[in-house]
Amino acid sequence: MRRRSEPWIKRKSRFIIASIAAVGAVITAYLTIVKLTGGLAACPVTGCDKVLESPYALVFGLPLALFGFLAYSGMGAMAVGPWLINPESNKGLRSQAEDKTWLLMFVGAAAMSIFSGYLMYLMVAVIKSVCFYCIGSAICSLALFGLVLIGREWEDIGQLIFIGIIVAMVTLISTLAVYSPINNPRAEVDIYGVTNNSAPANVALAEHLTQQDIKMYGAYWCAACRTQKQLFGKEAVAKLSYIECDPKGKNPQPQLCQAAGIQSYPTWSVDGQFYTGVQRLENLSQLSGYSGPQNFGNP
Repeated sequence: MRRRSEPWIKRKSRFIIASIAAVGAVITAYLTIVKLTGGLAACPVTGCDKVLESPYALVFGLPLALFGFLAYSGMGAMAVGPWLINPESNKGLRSQAEDKTWLLMFVGAAAMSIFSGYLMYLMVAVIKSVCFYCIGSAICSLALFGLVLIGREWEDIGQLIFIGIIVAMVTLISTLAVYSPINNPRAEVDIYGVTNNSAPANVALAEHLTQQDIKMYGAYWCAACRTQKQLFGKEAVAKLSYIECDPKGKNPQPQLCQAAGIQSYPTWSVDGQFYTGVQRLENLSQLSGYSGPQNFGNP
């Protein structure tokens, strides 16, 4: 009796899973590098920076994309891992490795899909901007989950469903716990505001910048803007001429940002010239002709 041939999707599933995981790893690696270097991701729409600079893009002080890179790398490693075992001399070991990695890939893909779904909800309903990198990563996560489901013959579907429910509950509870400080309205000052004090030189520089009509353009959700404000400290920030570009921010002036052609945050306007990105206080001192005390810092 002739044995029925195995469908190609099952024969090639691990290779396809590894390929998709590699794509996801490249996307998240790029976003991680951009985040760690303080740059801006290349994007055809302006909403990418709003999503990638939001407080949701950081977990435990590290870029969320870094955890995505580790997850995709782990999925790729599990997909190709059994291939490294010689099937002729270690047939039993390879079979065990395949069974265990399939289950681990199911758990990983399920968790990644659920977490990606929550991030898509945040992007659409909370941040209200579009990030093509985030959408691409979510598609990769869903594709991995689908391939894990159809890539092999699962013997006990009931057990698989039970494991999936447990993974979903743990993932959702963990996600809500991680983001609870952001979702708590009382935490708004700690997330978007400035918490450290200013040295007298910082205050003097801020007053000088305002006197010279030097403005800082930014947005309330911009992590780099918060970094810039932290360099000044809360007393000095109160003296700055700050323009909020997002209509949802406090005292917004988006019309001024549009008139000035502001495209990224923060942007400093100094004598008709624009300087983007976080600026050291010493640099702002030189650009503005400040001649006061130079011992900038935080007490």
